[in-house]
Amino acid sequence: MPDLYLPLPQLIAVSILPLLFAITVHEVAHGWVAMHLGDPTAQRLGRLTLNPLKHIDPLGTILIPALLLLLKTGFVFGWAKPVPVTWENLRRPKRDMVLVAAAGPGANLLMALIWGAVAKLGTLLPEPAAWVAEPLKYMGVIGIMINIVLMVFNLFPLPPLDGGRVAVGLLPGPWGWRLSRLEPFGFFIILALMITGLLWVVIEPLVRGGVSLVLFLFGL
Repeated sequence: MPDLYLPLPQLIAVSILPLLFAITVHEVAHGWVAMHLGDPTAQRLGRLTLNPLKHIDPLGTILIPALLLLLKTGFVFGWAKPVPVTWENLRRPKRDMVLVAAAGPGANLLMALIWGAVAKLGTLLPEPAAWVAEPLKYMGVIGIMINIVLMVFNLFPLPPLDGGRVAVGLLPGPWGWRLSRLEPFGFFIILALMITGLLWVVIEPLVRGGVSLVLFLFGL
């Protein structure tokens, strides 16, 4: 993971836009895929918009990321209000829920690549444009990190995370049903794993590998 030696105010300033885009596009991707597979719920509720005010969750969008920045944990992530999906409206509910769930992490991967291009652009600008080049570089690298963290975290195979919903849809019926029964307890399990540090132990190698791969692809 790249080290970003920035004073806290500057770090927050260049993190806001990548974080808002990461969680907003993640949720819109769920709703957009659901709409194309037969469920217009998110569209009818006005959630297929990039307006972050429609998606902000006070805890996951503001408080948690701010605490992670203040505590200098070395990583930042958050979440938005989940986009509602009515699975009964989907044409092939079991298969389609896998695609809807996978759309969020897929959007984060795409955004990590876009931010990689932004960071690369920052390195190519001439020296007189340093006033814009430096923010672009930092914002791009932070955008890569945030989106890879969100992608890997959401692919953790435990409901209600996206990875859990994908696993429920891909596993044979009885196994998928057993895993789905963990959903009411999933948040508390995830919280316990975060507090004990076990969650980061599990996902850190994947996060580091993903960030390193995107940096390598763009020669950063």
